[in-house]
Amino acid sequence: MRCTIDPGAMRTIIAIQTHLQKLRWRQPLAATVSLAAALFVAGPAVGEDRDKNPDGIPSPSIATSLPANGDPTGTHRWFATRGITHGLSYTSEVLGNPSGGVRRGGLYEGKLEGFVAADLEKLIGWNGLSFFSNAFQTHRTSGARDQHLESLITISNIEATPSTRLSEFWLEQKLFNDRFSVRAGQITADAEFFISEYSKMFISSDWPTITGANLPSGGPAYPLATPGVRLKFDPTENWTALAALFNGDPGDQATVNRHGTNFRMSDPPLLMGEIQYRYNQDKDAKGLAGILRLGAWHHFGEFEDQRFDDTGVSMANPLSSGTARLFHGTSGIYGIVDQQIYRPEGGEPDSGVSVFSRIAATPSDRNLVDFYLDGGTVFSGMLPSRPDDKFGASFIYVHISDQARALDRDTIAFSGVNQPLRDYEMTFELSYQAQIVPGLAVQPLFQYIVHPGGHVPHTLAPASPVKSGALFGVRSTIVF
Repeated sequence: MRCTIDPGAMRTIIAIQTHLQKLRWRQPLAATVSLAAALFVAGPAVGEDRDKNPDGIPSPSIATSLPANGDPTGTHRWFATRGITHGLSYTSEVLGNPSGGVRRGGLYEGKLEGFVAADLEKLIGWNGLSFFSNAFQTHRTSGARDQHLESLITISNIEATPSTRLSEFWLEQKLFNDRFSVRAGQITADAEFFISEYSKMFISSDWPTITGANLPSGGPAYPLATPGVRLKFDPTENWTALAALFNGDPGDQATVNRHGTNFRMSDPPLLMGEIQYRYNQDKDAKGLAGILRLGAWHHFGEFEDQRFDDTGVSMANPLSSGTARLFHGTSGIYGIVDQQIYRPEGGEPDSGVSVFSRIAATPSDRNLVDFYLDGGTVFSGMLPSRPDDKFGASFIYVHISDQARALDRDTIAFSGVNQPLRDYEMTFELSYQAQIVPGLAVQPLFQYIVHPGGHVPHTLAPASPVKSGALFGVRSTIVF
């Protein structure tokens, strides 16, 4: 079934979206309110079958609301019958921080992404073999976090150095009735590891800070992919085991690996493993759906002590050698809970009310962040007239390691200059995701960032920390 939108409301939304790029910081809030109102003028969004369209169209996609499924020449269907599917998505957002941080104002960010997938059994007759690749172009996507808030935690999960970049590029072979698979090529860890299904609606939900801040170049996660091999075993429909070995440093996204084509393979590796348990995932299941995950990682490279040099003297001491003590390797563990707490009769596993949480820890002597915790609640399809809308609230907390904080104390003691002590950073997000038609969503949001950067000194006033700040925004996503 297709859903429709009032043409007048659509013109309003397009006009607002065009104008948003020019807004200053006072206007994102007003734009958010205006756009949210336009959503309800647009009329109800009607639910649809979420199974993949036989024409090879991604689900959901605006193509299903267009004549001939957006494929008047039949090109999409022609490729799909031969096992080749492709698609495009564009994510744009306007964000503005009226208070806090190191800079106030508004900004526009955008990400265009395309993918190609191939079932090579259909295409060339190779049983169980598939191919996937995606690439994206990011523009003006480095401002909110780096230039406005100087936060450790992700502000927007499309943040990246503006670039045109190849991401994943891999082959996957399935064996033993699809219970075992091997994926090899350029891959990302955050495609399968350390992720919460229910957290995905939030723009701050990303590769967790405990890995992003501690691993070389942030680890093999958006916007960076790296060569690796992933093994997957599904002994039953409820249990899954994952293991992967990645090149341990994908390269700095701004300088070393700006376009994702370096294919680095000589860095000390990163090993990750995860066990997953799913329950009540069927639509006719009587109980509440949930997924439990337990994982760990180990990086085989060298990591610097957060406080002492190679002679055991504080790095803040004028007599320090200036070379940090090195540790061989670092490890971490994590757990994830996705739990549905209310499920309407006949509802999907992601319908109703759901909660999620991720928790992780790693040694404090060689890592800037030694503890991570996030969580939230998501309400899905709670308005009968808008079954595909979602509303949620989430938080993210990261703890600065005791060793790094001890270095701050040493710096004050040796310099005699007072400065803030790093302790933690925390963010809160409220978000409403409204589906206009399948494949087109608009998302007003609010964030509040506490202790940006972990309570670091302000560059213009080192005796004072960067102030906590508020952020308003609107994201729109279109999939074709």
